[in-house]
Amino acid sequence: MREASKQRTTGETCVNVAINLDEANAPSIDTGIPFLDHMLTLMAFHGQFSLDIEAKGDLTVDSHHTVEDIAITFGAALREALGSKRGITRYATVFLPMDESLARIVIDISNRPTLVLNFDYSRESIGGMALENVREFFKAFTNNARITLHADVLYGDNDHHKVEALFKGLGRALSEAFSVNGRTLPSTKGTL
Repeated sequence: MREASKQRTTGETCVNVAINLDEANAPSIDTGIPFLDHMLTLMAFHGQFSLDIEAKGDLTVDSHHTVEDIAITFGAALREALGSKRGITRYATVFLPMDESLARIVIDISNRPTLVLNFDYSRESIGGMALENVREFFKAFTNNARITLHADVLYGDNDHHKVEALFKGLGRALSEAFSVNGRTLPSTKGTL
């Protein structure tokens, strides 16, 4: 089974993440940030993998530390669950519509952390999450999962829909990229 559990405890947060790439149990997400709970639940559900996250953070200060530490822990858990990466598809491209918004997510499980994110917003926050922290989530996740991620909101009007398209698209692209379709390591270098 490709699964992992990770914990991160700092002076600002305590985060527990459990992931199973080969099962699709109902997500259990409790971050203290309602909008982030919603986005992570949608991501795991549409990615068809099991994800449990429990986080306590200094939300009286801001959502930044909690969002970032969740992404760090989630990325590290995904990297561990992937194991040797033998047989994975490695690449994925997903276009995800959410009403009037359209997101494009392109992933390479490459062991080379790179994020290119094109996303604008007009609201300051939604459901306890500052929208500037969407970038912080994707950046911390990418760095700790050690993947290349290009994520673009191609168009849209509603900020909720734009973010939802990004998270649902991330779930779908991850699921496609880590699916097993062979026996070899998908790299001419012999390593990822």
